[in-house]
Amino acid sequence: MEVAMLVNLLAAGIRSGTPLLFATIGEIFAERSGVLNLGVEGMMLMGAMTAYGVSHATGNPWLGLLAGIIVGGFMALLHAFMTVTLRADQVVSGLALTFLGMGLSAVLGAPLVEVRNAPKLPAFPIPGLSQIPVVGPILFDHNIIVYIGFLLIPVAWFYIYRTRPGLNLRAVGEYPAAADTLGINVTRLRYYYVILGGMLAGLGGAALSLAITPLWIEGMTAGQGWIAVGLVIFAGWDPLRGAMGAYLFGAIRRLPLDMQNISFFLQHPTYGYFMNMLPYLFTIIVLVIGSREALRRRVGAPAALGVPYVREERGA
Repeated sequence: MEVAMLVNLLAAGIRSGTPLLFATIGEIFAERSGVLNLGVEGMMLMGAMTAYGVSHATGNPWLGLLAGIIVGGFMALLHAFMTVTLRADQVVSGLALTFLGMGLSAVLGAPLVEVRNAPKLPAFPIPGLSQIPVVGPILFDHNIIVYIGFLLIPVAWFYIYRTRPGLNLRAVGEYPAAADTLGINVTRLRYYYVILGGMLAGLGGAALSLAITPLWIEGMTAGQGWIAVGLVIFAGWDPLRGAMGAYLFGAIRRLPLDMQNISFFLQHPTYGYFMNMLPYLFTIIVLVIGSREALRRRVGAPAALGVPYVREERGA
């Protein structure tokens, strides 16, 4: 019984952690370029609402997924314009983006709350592999969006650490003035990676409403965008550690559901509420740590993170 429960928990953790995985890797790309985007929650909500609405209207969940990605990218474009071109405060702009996404998704998504028949992305147990004891149900018996997440992890890591564009990305986030002197267009790259981060956040929201929890309700991300921001710091801006953190948080979020029928938790319901609080408590702790400059340098934050680049000052 314990093995079966553990297998179910790990499999559910991977499913639940997939939207968080997309958002976390997207934020890693944005922050690696030197731009902090606290609008992940708003972009995920808009991605989830748009994807579900388009899937319902067209009968095609893949079009819904594409729409969610586009909306997330468009919202990130607004953030890039404010922070890269106008050099607005990145924290303020990101918070405004979150509030915008929360408000728009609530208003525009109100008619979708009662919709329960929107087509969802297909599940696809991999033949043969899904039958392997223990490992099969954990890794190879999922919705197709989960496998897309599996592919994204090594691709993102390889891109950042083993390619020339990845080297340029890290240079722009660490020493933008030096990168500029080498002919790297800092502004263009920051726009590109902020938008890419937004598209991945929108993909995470779309995955949530079309596969993981196939419906739309107001605020359905329930703080996962904020958890993604915290996970970036926890992972040291590394996609592999970010993926492990996303799946771990997915399992932690699932754990109270699996333990609610255990006699101890039936007799002490307060502990169940405490376990529901753990992911958010951890996120707050990580964000507090990340807000201190000395500790940020210690955990490997990009040196230019949150600092607008002014080309005229590169020689200063």
